Amino acid sequence: MNTLIDFILHIDSHLVQIVNTFGNWTYVILFAMIFIETGIMIFPFLPGDSLIFAAAALAANANYHLNIWLLFFLFLAAAVIGDTVNYHIGHHMGLAASNNSFFGRFINRDKLKVAEDFFNKHGGKTIAIARFVPIVRTFAPFVSGGSNMHYGHFLHYNFIGGLAWVLVCVSGGYFFGNIPFVQEHFSLVALGIVLISLLPMVFAYLKHRFSKTTAE
Repeated sequence: MNTLIDFILHIDSHLVQIVNTFGNWTYVILFAMIFIETGIMIFPFLPGDSLIFAAAALAANANYHLNIWLLFFLFLAAAVIGDTVNYHIGHHMGLAASNNSFFGRFINRDKLKVAEDFFNKHGGKTIAIARFVPIVRTFAPFVSGGSNMHYGHFLHYNFIGGLAWVLVCVSGGYFFGNIPFVQEHFSLVALGIVLISLLPMVFAYLKHRFSKTTAE
């Protein structure tokens, strides 16, 4: 856990190490990380937002030789394909997979319940909205597949949400990531990105608690 926290807070320096060590293979590594976060439910904690932001910031610096357009389309492909794989896992295995003796041990049921509630409230729009909500974006495609949401309907929101998410994160990193203040306080920026992206979950929870209290 400490290693994960360190990676999130110092993701810029870790990415520099990856670029310097692996060169062009960095593209493959970045694709894999975004794909895994969105496509495999047992890794909902990977820092997708800050990872894309940091990678785009490095692309704005000619010293690292990263192509911003290649990164954009690579992240978009990883996000859309990851969600699609997750959808099909949910569709073929069903939500009952979370209760399976083998698969269930890898799935956080509390986080799955949050995604289910989110999906029940927002319907198909959940797939697009959840892109900006850590954890929920990993479980939402699985829930939609398990709920037998029409694939064409899912794919529509999948692409729109993926495009908006990648565009916002890439643009933010590319245009603001190399501002001196951001570079000097990147740990705080990374933490801020995580906290801001969690706000929808916090507001939804508080609204639910308030409604429940009022009803009582």
